Amino acid sequence: MSDFEITSVKKFLLKLQDNICQTLELVDGKSHFEEEAWERAEGGGGRTRVLKDGNVFEQGGVNFSHVFGGKLPPSATANRPELAGRSFQALGVSLVIHPRNPYIPTSHANVRFFIAEKEGEKPVWWFGGGFDLTPFYPFDEDVIHWHSVAKSLCDPFGEETYPKYKKWCDDYFYLKHRNETRGVGGLFFDDLNELGFDKSFEFMQAVGNGYLDAYVPIVEKRKNTPYGDTERDFQLYRRGRYVEFNLVYDRGTLFGLQSGGRTESILMSMPPLARWAYNYQPAPGSKEANLTENYLSPKDWLELGSAE
Repeated sequence: MSDFEITSVKKFLLKLQDNICQTLELVDGKSHFEEEAWERAEGGGGRTRVLKDGNVFEQGGVNFSHVFGGKLPPSATANRPELAGRSFQALGVSLVIHPRNPYIPTSHANVRFFIAEKEGEKPVWWFGGGFDLTPFYPFDEDVIHWHSVAKSLCDPFGEETYPKYKKWCDDYFYLKHRNETRGVGGLFFDDLNELGFDKSFEFMQAVGNGYLDAYVPIVEKRKNTPYGDTERDFQLYRRGRYVEFNLVYDRGTLFGLQSGGRTESILMSMPPLARWAYNYQPAPGSKEANLTENYLSPKDWLELGSAE
């Protein structure tokens, strides 16, 4: 693995962070991302950008990081024990956007590159990433649009790519203790190297660039939808599920904490406000019940769209 290839990945990721922040600022129309650069004592660092109290986005974070060290943390070797003891570099952009209006879904995306090295042996590298959507008051047309963009960016890489990574997303973003998915899915991929560096990097770029195409039209469509206290309370309650997943299951959170990353940057994915209610049950037939009854289990959304 050449330094040129790693530099190319880093250049793309920095530009991706810029593009996403600039676009979301335009959509919000009020607030701007504030940047805080940070360094990691063990090696590397990053730049964290957070937007607060916007017209459209209550809070959002878009992080870039490039960290390295002499030993991979346990979260990175849990499924790859043969990599234990190798030095590593990890580069990525990760974002979570928490809108103010409950009719706009929360969104998450990340793209990343890992390389693990050991003297006398070939480097082991891979790409990963994806994006997923977490609505509170979902609309079929929004979910179908989200998945249509996901499929369109996957199509050049083979007809099996979208169903494979769509299923991986459904399986990964699943709260076992709640018996429900975190949202309506999208794409999730990891350990991608079988296409070779150039093609794997191309796919990672397609996913990173595709996020705005998937999300911004939904935001624009829903940002002026009227809502009241009932919808706001339900949004805060469902945000609690987001917190549960990130703290219990999310491998990126575990990797960041175990590798000595900057805690504030790692936990910027948390919503600014959330609530829990003991044994909450939505009223049968309500808009709140619609979410759990019809959206929080895996579904072929594109087949649904073609049938309409």
